[in-house]
Amino acid sequence: MQKILDIITAKMQAAFESAGYDPSFGRVTVSNRPDLCEYQCNGALSAAKQYKCAPIAIANAVAEKLDKADFSMCETVMPGFINLKLSDAFLQNYLEQMRTSPDFGVEKIGAGKTIVVDYGGANVAKPLHIGHLRPAIIGESLKRLHKFLGYNTIGDVHLGDWGLQMGLIIAELQERQPDLPYFDESFTGEYPETAPFTVDELEEIYPTASSKKADPEFSHKAHQATFELQQGRRGYRALWRHIMNVSLADLKRNYDNLEVYFEKWLGESDADPYIPAMVEDMKAKGVAVLSNGAWVIPVTEEGDKNEIPPCILIKSDGSAIYATTDLATMVQRMQDWAPDKMLYVTDKRQNLHFDQVFRAARKAGIVKPETELEHVGHGTMNGADGKPFKTRDGGVLRLQTLIADMTNFVRTKVVENQIVAADEVEETTAKIAMAALKYGDLSNQPTKDYNFDMERFAAFEGNTGPYILYTIVRIKSILSKYGAWEHLPMQAPANIYAKDLMLALTKAGPALENALKTSSPNVICAYIYELAGAVNKFYHETRILTEENKELQAGYISLIGLAKTVLEACIHILGFSAPEKM
Repeated sequence: MQKILDIITAKMQAAFESAGYDPSFGRVTVSNRPDLCEYQCNGALSAAKQYKCAPIAIANAVAEKLDKADFSMCETVMPGFINLKLSDAFLQNYLEQMRTSPDFGVEKIGAGKTIVVDYGGANVAKPLHIGHLRPAIIGESLKRLHKFLGYNTIGDVHLGDWGLQMGLIIAELQERQPDLPYFDESFTGEYPETAPFTVDELEEIYPTASSKKADPEFSHKAHQATFELQQGRRGYRALWRHIMNVSLADLKRNYDNLEVYFEKWLGESDADPYIPAMVEDMKAKGVAVLSNGAWVIPVTEEGDKNEIPPCILIKSDGSAIYATTDLATMVQRMQDWAPDKMLYVTDKRQNLHFDQVFRAARKAGIVKPETELEHVGHGTMNGADGKPFKTRDGGVLRLQTLIADMTNFVRTKVVENQIVAADEVEETTAKIAMAALKYGDLSNQPTKDYNFDMERFAAFEGNTGPYILYTIVRIKSILSKYGAWEHLPMQAPANIYAKDLMLALTKAGPALENALKTSSPNVICAYIYELAGAVNKFYHETRILTEENKELQAGYISLIGLAKTVLEACIHILGFSAPEKM
């Protein structure tokens, strides 16, 4: 259904045209002075220059042409503003359309389009740490937002599973267990089905091996192992499959705990087969050129204020790099899914990398000219003191530890305040903790750094996830006590608090579209905080369950029922859900 602002603007434009003026001057905006009006039009000020007429005269002429049934107030103010308030009937009709439309009438602007969201970016053989939090939950939220607005969505974790870390693990394992059959090139039998390490051992092997990179002899062994793995050495491929199987099971478990779900679990290894043909094509087209023994793609364009370094395709030693894999991944995605958009969520320190890769992809014709390519570069999460988040011993905090810490913190509050019965503590705690963690992150602009403050994020008051959940649970409680409510029609606002809530509800669609346009989940957080505030103000100032006028009471119930629908849809997009009690 149409956004309410578009409907009002169309009426204003018709009034401008009817009064003899260009309808383009009839743009209506939400008022920046809600104490005076709900909407305003400043077009008469601009029209005055073209028509050489006093703006207040134009405003008065236009106001006369507006249908007064749509507005409870249509006021012209010097020097030429048109201030508006919607009529109760107009607002009632609009909210009834929202109530009876699928997904409260939000336009499916992505219908017929496919988007690939590349997020997560986990490396196999390494545990998820706090640096993986932001790309996971920002990416999951943006994927869900696109899906809600009609896109066919494909979320891909894009695993780091084919680089030097594999060679490091193989080299370290060979030093520890040289008699394993994987290292015997003459071995022709079947390799063991069970991996020669557990996930805990694997997570210890990698950092140990990584710490030896400065040792020339070990570094050479690791690079050679990486090369031989990628060339197809049988024993190394078998070890690689063990590493993948053990690591993926652990990664999936941790992402599940974070309620982050990928449609595809592809990695750099899946892109590797596409590299040779892609590179030859780029050479043949002249897109890739030789530079000091390396093949590079010049990507500086006319109009650049600063020169952009060329995108390295193949290093002078003949090896491919991160950019090569990303380009080959684009080739694979275009062949398999032909997406209309590819969205990447990583640390903002990779901004230059994606600028180079996107330009190279377009120059090489890997993507269509109309294919959208976007990189959402996120900031970092710091401790409450503003310093980099570290464990007590100075290490990097594991993601599962962060989730456990938040869960334990919330559980203590739930138990101490006797929020729910003993048998409901764990389920309720898990939902509140997830809301606290995700909302605490997503309420910040993605590109900005923020400080992680567990006590503030888990508070039941203020701009927090638990406050949003508390509002939904309060509505659930009222609806449960009332009984069947789903088919109650919307009624005209009975008081100013009801009207404020209705006006807040009309902003749902625009908020979601704005969040999509700017790739900013924080826009959704800001909206539902406003909506929750309107719900709670309405609740405190209005008798709902004790209202004696049954028709009026039914209208109240219908209104908060719609608020519940909108709030629940929005928190689902953000990646969490509300408990039944709180």
